[in-house]
Amino acid sequence: MITRVRRITAVCALSGLAACGAPEATRAPHPAPSATAAVSPSARPPTLAPGPAGLTPVFERGPQTREKTVALTFDADMTADQGSRAARGERFDNPGLVTALRELKVPATVFMTGRWAEEYPGQARAIGHNPLFEVANHSYSHHAFTEDCYGLPVLGEERMRADVERAYAVFRKVGVRDALPYFRFPGGCYDRRALKALTPLGVTAVQWDVVSGDAFATDARAVAQEVLDGVRPGSVVVLHCTLSAAPTTERVVRRVVPELRAKGFRFVKVSELIGAAGAVGGRD
Repeated sequence: MITRVRRITAVCALSGLAACGAPEATRAPHPAPSATAAVSPSARPPTLAPGPAGLTPVFERGPQTREKTVALTFDADMTADQGSRAARGERFDNPGLVTALRELKVPATVFMTGRWAEEYPGQARAIGHNPLFEVANHSYSHHAFTEDCYGLPVLGEERMRADVERAYAVFRKVGVRDALPYFRFPGGCYDRRALKALTPLGVTAVQWDVVSGDAFATDARAVAQEVLDGVRPGSVVVLHCTLSAAPTTERVVRRVVPELRAKGFRFVKVSELIGAAGAVGGRD
């Protein structure tokens, strides 16, 4: 199930967490094995320092500098109980989108659920092996980490960490190389309890500042315009890699990429934005 994204402002009021501030980026001295077992020790990706009270840090966008960088991110969504729909022919993948990114030579970060990787192991492996892309964790089940998250089934606090670890285990099983210690909450829904549950994993939670609106959209031109209007230097754009529920995304990418390049933007992976945030001491 693909969900329409939202900003969780309650977390700011609740605890003043790093999600609302500018945590410094750093290289974690002792990455959690469950999050980084598939990452080469000689090439640890940049991560954010823990937030207040040592909670999981949250990254929303890169620094606004003169260099016009932007990261396109794609959620490869599939819930744990959608296997029967896939068996009947529903497409939770989007090969045409991946082909478009390759043809346009666009670096991208794919936030993949473990269930998606199980359903499409060959595609997951190919994405993980392509140097244009990086794979990050979007949970195994795509169940919510908070109540009231777009109707998604809700994980209990005691199951949150295990669900993320299970996704990393699936990535290793299907041959995804170097899955990153980055995590995106299903639906973008999180609170202090969820951040605390994932703290032992050493992951950085990755949100966004540009909502494409591609989920369930039928007008590619309108979605593309939403992206073009929203992008600023350092932006993180959230899109989807699920054909049945985001059928316009390939067309959106084919329009947005040349237009942003004409405006001087350079496409980067999320890891580069996080690294850049560390170089300038945090986000603007």
